Amino acid sequence: MRHAEQVTFGGSGLDRAAELRGTTDLLADHGGQMVVLWNGKPLVAGEDRDLTLLRLPIDHPVLKDAVRAPILLGREEGVLTWAADISAWEPEEAAETLGSFVDPSEQKHPQAPEGRFAELRRIMTRLTARDAELAATAKAIHGWHDSHGFCARCGAASDIRQSGWQRQCPSCNAPHFPRTDPVVIMLITRGNRCLLGRSPGWPEGMYSCLAGFVEPGETIEAAVRREVFEESGVRVGPVRYLASQPWAFPSSLMIGCHGEAETSEIVLDPVELEDARWVSREDVADAAAGLRPDLMPARRGAIAHFMLRAWLADRLD
Repeated sequence: MRHAEQVTFGGSGLDRAAELRGTTDLLADHGGQMVVLWNGKPLVAGEDRDLTLLRLPIDHPVLKDAVRAPILLGREEGVLTWAADISAWEPEEAAETLGSFVDPSEQKHPQAPEGRFAELRRIMTRLTARDAELAATAKAIHGWHDSHGFCARCGAASDIRQSGWQRQCPSCNAPHFPRTDPVVIMLITRGNRCLLGRSPGWPEGMYSCLAGFVEPGETIEAAVRREVFEESGVRVGPVRYLASQPWAFPSSLMIGCHGEAETSEIVLDPVELEDARWVSREDVADAAAGLRPDLMPARRGAIAHFMLRAWLADRLD
């Protein structure tokens, strides 16, 4: 797909400086700059439509609340960029919406008054491609450390290695690497219509492309056909790859595909979907223009939104 790297979180060309990972005293010897997370929310500054991911000095006082050593994200114009998680800090006022589907709350650290912590899913389209990739990478890798502190082989507490890109078990010596879960997300079409669904708990009227995890021993194409049939009862024939998107909520790689439906009848799986429907191109266009209160468009910045807009513009090639 010619415009594949325009998907949010992709295409910034970040130099990840992987050859430096594991270098002894890398932070002390080479320094750099720090991006900061709190409960998965990046520290940003600026106006709502023009946000910047803040980069702080490596000795900034907010880093005293870091829960682990900083993780190397990459190199920007010769400067190393690291990510720190300061989730040990406790704001004076706790937000009830913290951890919700879209958390509107923002938190200010008293020692970094120029910035605020904002939920990435809500601000992702307001960041530059580079800032979005850095924020998503930081969120995903720190999220992995949060949930993988113990060896999956023997249960012992593991140690951080390779500048944050590996954990090593001191007991059985097993190495562990960051987890990424492959997820197929598919634009299923039949003539002038596409198949959209909504999950329980989504905002009212919100519909998107169907999606599901790839199972062990399964191809991408087979996963597309299986997931669509399981969730909607629709049979899918030809499948082709379109684009991918790293999705740090918490650790997925969204694999965008186009599939051609062979049947139209919907037999809903109520456990997976609250509703599914065939929607015409005109309906999708009206939803994108805000003319359909019963049909909210897929979230801006998500690969589903990208694929649907490409389909409307006849740019799936």
